[in-house]
Amino acid sequence: MAERDSVTDRAGEWVYSGVWRVLSNRFNVPETPPTLPCEPGETPDAFKPTRGFLGYMKLEFLIGMTVVSVAIFIGWAVLLIALWWAGLLVMIPAAVLVVVLWVVGYLALHLKYDTTWYVMTDRSLRIRRGIWVIREMTFTFENVQNVKVRQGPLQRMFGVSDLLVETAGAGSDPNGKGGPALNQGVVQGVADAWALRDRVLVKLKASQTAGFGDDLAASTQMVQGAAGGWSTEHVEALRLIRDELGTMTRPG
Repeated sequence: MAERDSVTDRAGEWVYSGVWRVLSNRFNVPETPPTLPCEPGETPDAFKPTRGFLGYMKLEFLIGMTVVSVAIFIGWAVLLIALWWAGLLVMIPAAVLVVVLWVVGYLALHLKYDTTWYVMTDRSLRIRRGIWVIREMTFTFENVQNVKVRQGPLQRMFGVSDLLVETAGAGSDPNGKGGPALNQGVVQGVADAWALRDRVLVKLKASQTAGFGDDLAASTQMVQGAAGGWSTEHVEALRLIRDELGTMTRPG
């Protein structure tokens, strides 16, 4: 039985590799992770969803397609009882439809998994997914407002969760509360989203602190150029203001 399953798995992988090759060549799907600008000597951290995410998507697909298949069968049975000749006429097309939905859906799950990439540097996070339409979203940690972890009951079964990253965007709050709109990126299917959240928070704090230092240095240079230089007391007062501002804006 195990040998038969192994042969079936190898055959499925062979078919999928052929489909992937055709689609990737046809739509120019990149097989390497996206790139992000980074500091000299820094290596971007590129990663994909964990394999448990694929199992989670398959279970969701199995549940959904079972419901669809049962609905198609019930509709065919009702038609067969009402008009037996019409039921016989649509029996083969209905069966073909179910098979096509299963095959296409199964391939779509693997394609979604294989085309999803996450890349993170000290300053930003980039998310890329898609094969027909490739979507990329880049989030600069200086602009991040919220970092949250989301995990449903089915996700817990497979040990995966999602990390939600929100940044302030243009326009008004879609909920009608009058605040700024939020752009949201979802890092789906990671094995330990809480550890990833902590890493993002560390980078967020470092990025925001560095931002205050850069702004202060630029302002100091501009004023020195205009006024001919500042005293040591002025510089020390500016440093105290910078440290106080950094403490007030750091996430708790």
